[in-house]
Amino acid sequence: MEYENYLNKFRNKIDLILPAYNEEGSIKKCINEFESLKIFKNIIVIDNNSSDNTYDEIKKTNAICFKEKKQGYGASIIRGFKESKADYIVTCEPDLTFSHKDVFKFLIYLNDFDCVFGTRTSKSMIGLGAKMSRYLRYGNIFVAKFLEYLFQGPSLTDVGCSFKAFKKDSIKKIINDLYVTSSHFQPELMIKLIQRKNKIIEIPVFYLKRKGYSKITYNFYSSFRVAINMIKLIIFLFIKIKIFNLK
Repeated sequence: MEYENYLNKFRNKIDLILPAYNEEGSIKKCINEFESLKIFKNIIVIDNNSSDNTYDEIKKTNAICFKEKKQGYGASIIRGFKESKADYIVTCEPDLTFSHKDVFKFLIYLNDFDCVFGTRTSKSMIGLGAKMSRYLRYGNIFVAKFLEYLFQGPSLTDVGCSFKAFKKDSIKKIINDLYVTSSHFQPELMIKLIQRKNKIIEIPVFYLKRKGYSKITYNFYSSFRVAINMIKLIIFLFIKIKIFNLK
């Protein structure tokens, strides 16, 4: 009963944001699974120029869909932030790599923290067939620790996990400062939340086998390219923020 009362604090006060690019095979199931939790005010899907039947599949659900013409993962998330009017926001992927039930973990920590970051690098929570090879796992940990060290952030082990939760006020503080629209968006989001002195914690989440294919880390070279872009961005923001004291 106490836990149910706690959930009622969030019920209909939290939005889910799902960026979607060619996710016709998973988007409907993903939306229905999150909707079954009966805690979201809105499920907001940002259709980022899908060329398949993603939009048609979204329309079969109760989700609200916006079309974002500017291509890129970051552009989709930023659009979702701007469209949300809820007190709390959760972001996730619609490719079934995450368990919808893990949302409850985020809500527990939102009582004491402004932002809750998921991490996919805990070995015991990586499912069979999940796309988390050794180089992806250690690469995420390395870049996350690099970010943590430079910006004196909380303990971090994943720089690319999209499963996160926020109090809306923490996003309001930075929404006009976000400019990265492509696949290396997450480090910018994390850094700017850290810089605004938000209380942040990282928690492990289940990472499962993907439905469909990755549009970002589809092979070693694409993964390496994203990692390099993230590192370059982290260094650029360190110089800009820490040395020149700019936003």
